[in-house]
This record gives sequence, C-alpha cells and structure tokens, in this order.
Amino acid sequence: MLRSLLLVLGLFAGVLAFVALALLAGMLLFAGTAEANIRADERAGVSADASSDVRSDSAAAATVVSSASAPRLITLYQGATDSAVALGVTPIGVVDAWMEKPTYRYLREALDGVEHVGLETQPNLEKVAWLDPGVIVATRFRHERVRPLLEQIAPTVFSSTVSDFKDSLELVAKATGREDRAEQLLTCWNLRVADLRTKISTVLGDAWPQKAAVVRFKSDHVRLYSSGFAGSILEELGFRQPDAAADQGWGMKLTSEENIPALDADVIFVLLEDDPAIENTYRHWTAHPLWQRLTATRADRVYEVDTVNWIMGGGILAANAMLDDLYRHYGLAPQALSPSCALGEEPSAVKEPSVITEPSSTTDEGAA
Repeated sequence: MLRSLLLVLGLFAGVLAFVALALLAGMLLFAGTAEANIRADERAGVSADASSDVRSDSAAAATVVSSASAPRLITLYQGATDSAVALGVTPIGVVDAWMEKPTYRYLREALDGVEHVGLETQPNLEKVAWLDPGVIVATRFRHERVRPLLEQIAPTVFSSTVSDFKDSLELVAKATGREDRAEQLLTCWNLRVADLRTKISTVLGDAWPQKAAVVRFKSDHVRLYSSGFAGSILEELGFRQPDAAADQGWGMKLTSEENIPALDADVIFVLLEDDPAIENTYRHWTAHPLWQRLTATRADRVYEVDTVNWIMGGGILAANAMLDDLYRHYGLAPQALSPSCALGEEPSAVKEPSVITEPSSTTDEGAA
C-alpha cells in the first residue's frame, strides 16, 4: 500500500508538470472539433504503416510481465478490451465505452465488476496507478502524449492504430502469455472468412464481388468510410470500395443531400444511433429522390447494422459479430465451428509472457 501511495504521489507531481508544460506550449491534450475528429480517422489509417517503429522503440524500455496465470492487465482502448475478453483474460481496469456506457452490452457479463479508469481519450492516470497493474495496453494514436507517465506506472505496450483487431489481439496475447490462444482464434477467423466469402460469391455469381458502402449518419452530416475496422474486414472478404471512396484515406464527409450519388454501391451498410437528430438526418436523406436512384436502394440491399459491431468494438469479438451480420443479411448459414473456436474461453494452458514489444471534445470514432 505504501508503494502504491508513493507511486501515486510521484505520478501526481508528474501529471502537474506535464500539464503545465502542455499549457505553456499551447497544446490541448484531448480536444478538437468534429472536423478534427474526422481528420484523426485519416491519421489512424496511416499510422498502421509506422507499426514497426512503434514496436522497436517499446522493446527497449519494457520488461517481462511476472504473472502469466493472472496478469494484472489494464486496457486503455476498446480493441484491447475486446481482445482480452476473447483471450480469456479479465482486465483489472478498462476505459469507458463510446456508446452503451459504461460498457458495451456484448462485454458486460465478462467485465462485470471491473474498474473503469476514465475515457479512452483521457484515462484517469491516478486511478490506473492505484490499481497497481502488471501491464498496460494502450495505443499510440490516443496515448502517445502521456506515454512517459504510463511507463512510470507499469510496463506499457502500444498499438499503432485502434482499427487493426488482429494487431490488438496479438499485442494483448503477447503481453499476457496467450499467444497460442490468439493463434487459435485467428485460425478460426480465417475459416469463417473463407466460408463466408465462398458462400457469398456462390449466391451472387457474376454479381460478385460487390461494391460496399459503410455509411454512418450523424446529426449534421453523413460519413462514408473506406478504411478502418469495417473497411478492412470487408476488403478481406473480397468486397470493393465505392468509386467515390477510392483514394480518399479514411473516407468522406458529406454535408448535403446533393452528395448522395457518392454513396452509390451494390450494397450499403447503414450505421445509426439512438439519437433523434441522427434519425431525422437519416429520414431526410433516404426520402430524397437521389437516394432512391442508388444501385443498392433499387436492389433492396440497404441494411442497418450494429454500430458497436461495425466500428466501435474494435476487437475480434466485434469482428465476428460483424461476420454474423453479413451471414444474416445475405441469408447464409454460418459455418459450424469446432468448440476450440468458442470466443472468450479461458485457455487450458498459458505460456509465460515474453518480453513485451508493441505494435476536448472526445471523438466517438471508435475503431472506424
């Protein structure tokens, strides 16, 4: 207890110094307008290219996690939390969910009683220290500015992006000694992807591959995603991007119904939220004559999908739920998998963790 108290006091002093320096430099640690949030999406997609650099500079400072059977793990972004649950690890601390607060419904049973340590964009570092973790999983995209403080608390590994669920799974697995389980889960994932891709192409025949638009309605605009979590999974399955989204980085922000033709695709997956303003935008756009002329609308292939599964969850559990949505919307029977593919099970054997290496207004982009 004394060690924790001293650590918190030292951390508190460090936080004050850090904040003062940030203010003098004129920086706001976690702020930005909605437009800035969207530009952040683009940076998140680009950041994956720098993952090798992130891994190498973390390895020098990290140490071996001492407990393989029950690592005291804190996860500071949604994909890491999802990955931990899939691996059979219960974190001692997690950040709040973007939606369905404080915890996404699909994770509530597994995370019942787990402490919350603030927002993904602004974790409570004092609370993190009090929990005395053995390892922290963070993301360079969200937490680079507080990296020195996190590393004072516990060995910390950093993912370079929030949208690569495979990278997150492997990162958490290595930090907790679950590499074999992660490999097993990814093998099962590959089987599901191959099965779904084969069934869709068989059903559609010459109409495959399809161009797919992932469209998120907001209160004052519409977002067409071309990369990120959902985009990467659709690409793995063999879907193509809409013509308008090609070479657009994270995607496009559309502010007028006149932009509706940019959404033209063979299939449209619509992301909505329980918000009257967003629902109003959706009604106005879908009632417009231009919407009625879209290829997907005329083919009756406009599907409302779960926003948490498609962009917010960010981990392999959410990714599999996204595959379930696709099986359902295309009227396909999911492949029967072996019991070893059950997600979230406690592995029968756990390896000793190896040396850890790594790949405002709060933005609600999740893993988009």
